[in-house]
Amino acid sequence: MTRIAFAGFQHETNSFVSSQAGLEEYRMADSWPGLLDGIAVVTGTQGLNLPITGAIEAAEHAGVEIIPILWGSAEPSGPVTSEAFEVISTAIIDAIKSAGAIDGLYLDLHGAMITERHDDGEGELLRRIRAVFGDALPVAISLDMHANVTAEMVKHATSISIYRTYPHLDMAETGARAFAQLQRHIQDERPAKAFRQIPYIIPMHAQFTGDGAMKRLYEIAIQASDATVQVELAVGFTGGDMADTGPSIIAHAPDQATAETAADEMLKQALNAEPEFDCHLPTARDAVETAMNCPAGKPVTIADVQDNPGGGTPSDTTGVLRALVDKNAQGAILGLIHDPTVAAQAHELGVGATFETAIGGRSGIDGDAPFIGHFRVNALSNGRVTYEGEMYGGGIAEIGPTACLALLKPDTDIQIVLSSVRNQCLDRGYFRHIGIEPETVRIIAVKSTVHYRADFEPISQAVISAGAPGSLHCDIQAIPYQKLRAGVRLGPLGPTHKGPANPK
Repeated sequence: MTRIAFAGFQHETNSFVSSQAGLEEYRMADSWPGLLDGIAVVTGTQGLNLPITGAIEAAEHAGVEIIPILWGSAEPSGPVTSEAFEVISTAIIDAIKSAGAIDGLYLDLHGAMITERHDDGEGELLRRIRAVFGDALPVAISLDMHANVTAEMVKHATSISIYRTYPHLDMAETGARAFAQLQRHIQDERPAKAFRQIPYIIPMHAQFTGDGAMKRLYEIAIQASDATVQVELAVGFTGGDMADTGPSIIAHAPDQATAETAADEMLKQALNAEPEFDCHLPTARDAVETAMNCPAGKPVTIADVQDNPGGGTPSDTTGVLRALVDKNAQGAILGLIHDPTVAAQAHELGVGATFETAIGGRSGIDGDAPFIGHFRVNALSNGRVTYEGEMYGGGIAEIGPTACLALLKPDTDIQIVLSSVRNQCLDRGYFRHIGIEPETVRIIAVKSTVHYRADFEPISQAVISAGAPGSLHCDIQAIPYQKLRAGVRLGPLGPTHKGPANPK
């Protein structure tokens, strides 16, 4: 029987925040389960929209022997610590060694991991795996759509499969697609690969695949793929400071000439699409004003796109909150502000208590500060959130002691949900678990960039991206890259980057 090992090691690294992802962050259950090993890799991810889940389910249907190794994901943040990278990488390699002879390896990776020592975490992991197990072992990997793909990743992976949707609704589907590739590799079908880097960076809020240029590019990539040729497109993670930050293309084909042609054609399409990207970002005040001018009925959802913890940010900025307050917003809810101190204070005081406090704004982000006000504790929760939306449905989020506070200000109706664990507000469950029905309010403000669309857009009459202070800049020219390669355009049709600040 064919024996295949399954492992995963994920992180999306924002180089411009001070937090880190250590072993404790990998062991902690948050949006996803904590660190899993052995059979828990199967049981702990079952039913979730995860690449490894899709790959394992496909393997079960294929009747192969599944060798579960280890799977771990930490909430996006600053770099992965050297300790965490070494411990987890070593555990993966040692467990594969202990498994005996295997016919193939599937890896559930992100593609934007930066560690304290390695700008290309995935490339380094793959290099180590090849050093131990050799070049003959078929290794199929799946990557997040926001991967900053490197030549090292392409060199060491037999094939690479990448999500095609943002919000990421096809994570499990991508894992299944990667497993299908792996089966072909095991049958000695080893593809030729071609790699291209697209020479402009796309702001995160403009990477939505539901319409516009991004939708069309993925449709082209899918149409260009068939039983023998696969075209994969990554849009890159703008928060990672490394030479290879930005969008890229990988083409797999039976021969090198066909792979090169497919990659060149996809690059041509990406260059043609450059002028089509809509990167406009209204201010928070303009976003709130637009929302308040919409007719009564369905809510309007405002996304605080530059303080998205799903991109590693602190999730505690107050720019959108201030805009709501300044405009005397009515029927508004906002979540999640990460403030464990005030959440604990609310739990100590109890429901119905009123108090003055300063919320958020403790991360030192330019242009931001704590919001001081008088509040009433409307509701409290243990922070166990059941996901209901399409993207994460069936999963559980653990966000720690949580509080819903009402701002006590005349002619204003704003409720704020505070969490003790950083989490992206991408599912209605974050509000429902504390007694708020999002469908019944006038304005929903979320700290998310695009993922929120999957669950909030269906109930909204409009969705608006808002520009407020944050550490996931949507103005690419404002990002202080130190390592980005020369020649990349800082935004579609933007100025050309001059290269590393201190080239070797």
